[in-house]
Amino acid sequence: MERSRFFDALWEDFADIAPQAAALRQELEARGENVQNDHVAFRTFNVSPLSLSELEPHVLGLGYRLLDEYRFADKHLRARAYVCAGAPRIFLSELLCEELSEWSRSYIEGLVAQTPPGFVDGPEVFWAGLPWAPVPFEDYERLSDESEYAGWLAALGLRPNHFTVSVNHLTTLKSVSAVLDFVEAAGYRINESGGRVKGTPDVLLEQGSTLADQVMVSFAEGAHVIPTCYYEFALRHRDRDGRLYEGFVPTSADRIFESTDRKS
Repeated sequence: MERSRFFDALWEDFADIAPQAAALRQELEARGENVQNDHVAFRTFNVSPLSLSELEPHVLGLGYRLLDEYRFADKHLRARAYVCAGAPRIFLSELLCEELSEWSRSYIEGLVAQTPPGFVDGPEVFWAGLPWAPVPFEDYERLSDESEYAGWLAALGLRPNHFTVSVNHLTTLKSVSAVLDFVEAAGYRINESGGRVKGTPDVLLEQGSTLADQVMVSFAEGAHVIPTCYYEFALRHRDRDGRLYEGFVPTSADRIFESTDRKS
């Protein structure tokens, strides 16, 4: 699959479940900005056939290479970052289900066991949605009480968790703080966990984000409004050798994950 087609399909799915992001992109473009994507992120379980290692070949098949690996102990996550010249970065994380309670681990394994044959055979898996039947809302809440990440995945499945605007490519809003002011003035809520702006020029990456959109999602007994996806903003700095920083800062990413928390 061509990378341009891949990202177009991702954005179409993302904009459908995060309409605030689509609206914000239009408002930035109306301001005269050329909105470019810094990276897109995905979530999965470390249970076959949906594990990070089993999805990774699709990323590599698009011409990407592994840049680095990260661990988020408090959230029971592992993540990998991938880069490809001239293309947005990809951030793929997985929940380490063996670190959860017996009930959550068993429940997730039961969900993943419903994955139909061929579901992960192509890059379309990254916007395929649910490979299992919609879960009861009560189960979603119980999972989320232990791991917001687990509840999100159980309800929404495989799809972009967030897109990220490259602040480096904006011309009228030159800092993450300025972008967040613009976003808030437009009526959208900001993720304040760990501060409005996560990171500093010293760590070569500054990030901020909206809180996740609130959208009606289908559950076993009917639809409920839950947090879905969010829009992020990233400004990358150059190191002492003049090279633009390509990676991610775990302490900042840890707080960005909380953009989808129910109580944010």
